[in-house]
Amino acid sequence: MSSNKTKSWKVLLVSLAAAISFSMLAACSSNNNSNTAEDKSAAVATYKGGKITEKEFEMDTRVMKLLSPQQAQYLEIDAFKESILKQEVAFEYLSGKATDAAKKEAEKQADEQVNSIKTGLGETYESTLKEANLTEKDIHSYMLRVLTVYQDMLLKVTDDQVKAEFEKTKGDFTVATLRHVLIGLKDAAGKERTDADALKLAKEVKAKLDGGADFAATAKQYSDDTGSKESGGEIKDTVLSPATYPEEFRKAAQTLPLNKISDPVKTVYGYHVMEVESRTETPFDKLTDEQKGTIKGSLASQALESYLEKDLKSLDVKINLPKSSAAAGAANGGTKPTAAPSAKAPAATEAAQ
Repeated sequence: MSSNKTKSWKVLLVSLAAAISFSMLAACSSNNNSNTAEDKSAAVATYKGGKITEKEFEMDTRVMKLLSPQQAQYLEIDAFKESILKQEVAFEYLSGKATDAAKKEAEKQADEQVNSIKTGLGETYESTLKEANLTEKDIHSYMLRVLTVYQDMLLKVTDDQVKAEFEKTKGDFTVATLRHVLIGLKDAAGKERTDADALKLAKEVKAKLDGGADFAATAKQYSDDTGSKESGGEIKDTVLSPATYPEEFRKAAQTLPLNKISDPVKTVYGYHVMEVESRTETPFDKLTDEQKGTIKGSLASQALESYLEKDLKSLDVKINLPKSSAAAGAANGGTKPTAAPSAKAPAATEAAQ
């Protein structure tokens, strides 16, 4: 029932890079491109201290399509292309301001990421790059530029900030043991249920449990959560992380009275009837290094997001992108995105697939 599989820190960095920027290469600014003299294409973006050409942006989009093919369709939508290009400007500018320590760590991380991609693609690595009209150097440059900015933000996070953020989000580190029955919006055979039908069945399940029915047996009979069904709906000693559970489920697990059957709790998966058996808060001094790293990464992501939303305008960015031949909204069945991808790390993990 997890909303995301647990990702390693390295994979999180790749997904963050893809989801935040889609577009950072070493060649993305005329200030840093050794082949500038050969690039006669028009500037598609100008800003204080630099510009990005049409040729450079086309290279960026090829990298994006390789690393995040599920997002490639949006590049036919002018508004989305513009938001990507603005983010590219921000990363180009910020990378030039990064510390040497950030650059050194980013170089190491970029090497690891390229090796990870190479290993993942195996024998198809060379042919995949050729088909995408890219080189390994292009991919490495992409990683290096994004990770330089991210590492710079990460190194600026203080211990006091980590502690303060923990106090605001410590429920996300609570450890709980609970049982639940999920009545999904699709049944076990894959047939869709209406919301009303799912809620009706969830209420019937609650009534059975309130009447004394055995929770484990009821879960095995009714639950659509394949991850916990066979264990009687039990989820044991789990950390209530937003990267793992939907917000509504998590909040219920954090606040429900112990050993009491809940009313149906609605999430994107359907309706959950829950019973929390135990719940233990984790004090700050008991956090693992990985958990502290998660908080630190979240703060770095927030800093990046804040810069994109509030400070980018100070660069006096001017966009001059050619109009797409495709009609706005033609990609994705007529639906177009209304905003650039979020810089928040939990949302970014999906782009690593």
